[in-house]
Amino acid sequence: MEAPAAPHNPGEQPMSVSSSASSSASSSVEITVNSPDQMRELGRRLAKLLRAGDLVMLNGELGAGKTTLTRGLGEGLDVRGAVTSPTFVIARVHPALGDGPPLVHVDAYRLGGGLDEMEDLDLDVSLPDSVVVVEWGEGKVEELTDDRLHVVIHRAVGDTTDEVRHVTVTGLGERWAPPVELGVLSA
Repeated sequence: MEAPAAPHNPGEQPMSVSSSASSSASSSVEITVNSPDQMRELGRRLAKLLRAGDLVMLNGELGAGKTTLTRGLGEGLDVRGAVTSPTFVIARVHPALGDGPPLVHVDAYRLGGGLDEMEDLDLDVSLPDSVVVVEWGEGKVEELTDDRLHVVIHRAVGDTTDEVRHVTVTGLGERWAPPVELGVLSA
């Protein structure tokens, strides 16, 4: 199933989506994103599904758009501060400007171990009251909760200026089981 996304620039392809539900405890949607602006918009739409206690794991090649997606999440969650890559500080907390949850943005790229190496970040303490987004989190933060979103961003590698990204969003655990509909990310 493919559906066009929000209005786009002339000459730019609209986002497209396909979705599936593999079990009562997981669902998945695949979205084609054609520009950084569309990646930010995807983040804003994803923010509407998130609430305090949600863990989002972002994975993809360098330059795939993980921080751009997180920037859109920050805009959608209405948090304070510019969302930039936390590569050198490991984690940034963006307090909520309104009634929503704060955003904790973590970059685990330079961390080699699993959750043990990340204990100093106190993510287990932050998680119940915040939306926690971990770039490069696969294999490192799954033990925090059974309920999480796993977002994988695929892009062309090598010497290319191709802006097209294929984003797979998979909801794991009861939190993301139906009636939560990830297909709304394409609307």
